[in-house]
Amino acid sequence: MKTALDRYNFERDDWTSLCDFQTALKRQRAPQHLHFTEKGSTVFERSESLRNITGSAIGIRQNGWRALDRLGVADILRHTAALVKRDGETRCLRRKDLIDTLFDALPTTTVKFGCQLEFIKIDPNTNKPVLRFIDGSSIIPKVVIGCDGGKSIVADFLNLKPPKMFPLCGVRGLTNYPNGHFFDYEFARFKKGNNLVGRIPINDKLVYWFCAQPYVPRDGRMWEDPEVIRRSCLDLLGDYPQEIKEMIEKADVESLSFSRLRYRTSWDLLTGTFCKGTVIVAGDAMHIMGPFLGQGGSAGLEDDIALARNMAKYGFKHIESGKKVAVHGIEEAFNLFVKERRIKVDRLSLQTYLTGMLFGASSWLKKVICIALLSVLFRNRNGHIDYDCGDL
Repeated sequence: MKTALDRYNFERDDWTSLCDFQTALKRQRAPQHLHFTEKGSTVFERSESLRNITGSAIGIRQNGWRALDRLGVADILRHTAALVKRDGETRCLRRKDLIDTLFDALPTTTVKFGCQLEFIKIDPNTNKPVLRFIDGSSIIPKVVIGCDGGKSIVADFLNLKPPKMFPLCGVRGLTNYPNGHFFDYEFARFKKGNNLVGRIPINDKLVYWFCAQPYVPRDGRMWEDPEVIRRSCLDLLGDYPQEIKEMIEKADVESLSFSRLRYRTSWDLLTGTFCKGTVIVAGDAMHIMGPFLGQGGSAGLEDDIALARNMAKYGFKHIESGKKVAVHGIEEAFNLFVKERRIKVDRLSLQTYLTGMLFGASSWLKKVICIALLSVLFRNRNGHIDYDCGDL
């Protein structure tokens, strides 16, 4: 099957895309770069192998499915997840299914494993980016697309301000019911005090769940143990329904994760430098946001389409003998991508931020302020799922 992944054909190392799959798919980042990585381009993955065993799931809203349709992999993924009762097409994809589908759509030599980036700098003689890896090796690519998550090294190179922290943290996991579960195919939420549990069935036997709770500073190393994560979560949910506690008790230990919720501020999104020359960031590296609208992954998929479209239109129109990338065309394409996406992701991030602050507000005054701002600024609360990123 021919997909959007087959659209480009460039000489090896003309296009370099950086991605950490764990960060990419936990914070919803892998799709951002994969449709660019074809024959003649490279994805550098820090892990020694494809990380498709650990991790949980990612919710994809209607706008995200439009992007997957354009990439040519949506129908494959629709067979892996049931439709959830929510506005527009919404499904929860298992992380493994998403990684495997995207990986299978790439040429076998596209991904290089065991490549952890240490830093990026500009060569003063050639004015080209130099990527230095922790094993001491380095390369000088013509183009760098940084999709390396919320702790992006490429974002640091672009002097973007570090993401801010929500006063909340999240635990995520998957629970398998061998004999089938009895839950409705809907996004169910259970809130008591400052704790929120969400549950979304993926299919008739597998359920994705999360627990959002106030962040309490502790030794970060303790959260590396899945059993500690499980016990800590259960301790906070002692008065929740038995079905919720059983769901967490039976969770697949390899799917459990703990993370502090982060976001890039609206002001930083409006003023940040997201590209410099032939270096750019996309996805979480550009606009990491909280999970409160379930749009992190879908926004990254939209980045895919917009970036590919601009590069096809401007970035490769002056290729000499089919081998050399026109640097000026790339810079124009990157600038247009940033211009196209900046306001869109800023509004989406602001709506996500206000929704998250509404949940975590400790006083009625703060809640009233958040509700008022949401009502004034976002009269159509579901406008984000109606967005169409356009064709490739």
